[in-house]
Order: sequence, then structure tokens, then C-alpha cells
Amino acid sequence: MITDPISDMLTRIRNASAAGHAEVVLPYSNLKFAVAKVLGGEGFVGEVKKLEDGKFLKLSIGIKYESDGPKIRNIKRVSTPGHRMYVKADELPRVLSGLGVAVISTPSGVMTNKEARKRRLGGEVICEIF
Repeated sequence: MITDPISDMLTRIRNASAAGHAEVVLPYSNLKFAVAKVLGGEGFVGEVKKLEDGKFLKLSIGIKYESDGPKIRNIKRVSTPGHRMYVKADELPRVLSGLGVAVISTPSGVMTNKEARKRRLGGEVICEIF
């Protein structure tokens, strides 16, 4: 039984990129899909697809690579089920002096810290990636 599905998703992405896989397939949820779409929009992962596998839905995430290795150098979970991290709009984190991205769950949906700062929204810091 998985107690933290987002952490499981991030670990699968990390492991797949370290192993040189082209894609990773995992169980689908709306939050995982939204986080993967944000990562895809920022160019960290490739195509994000929802797959039907009988009665279950799966999420397929393409892994991107550069000439010297995976596009994702570091990805870590910030807010966990045992320790939620909520921030106000003026306290949004800057990841690697603006080179990285934090994924924030706001009342207006899941978005990057840069987008949340523009829209003056706070929320739960899901993960940081660079």
C-alpha cells in the first residue's frame, strides 16, 4: 500500500531517468496528471498521456534527456502527508535562484511557483525540481 502517491510518482520519474528509460507508466490520479502537465510545460518531462488499461487508468510520462544526461537533475518532495508545507504568495520558494521550479497546489489549480507569484496565489508546495 502506498501512503504518498506523489512521492511514489517522483521516485519513479527519478529512477526511470537514472536508468535511461524512455518513459515511465504509473497509476493515474488527477493530481499526478496535473503535476506531470506542469513538469511537461516547463520542459522537464516529455509527453504526458492518460492510458486506459482495462478498468484502470494509467499515466505515461516521457523522460527527456540532454547530451550529458537526464534533463531532471534533482527532484524532491517538499510537502508530505505527515508535514504539509503551505506558503503565502509573498513566501513562495525560489529554487536554485530561479533556475529550478517549485510545483504549487493553489485554489486555482496546480502551477509553478513563478505562475503563482504572478497571480499572487499561495498554496501547498508539492515538490521542487531542477
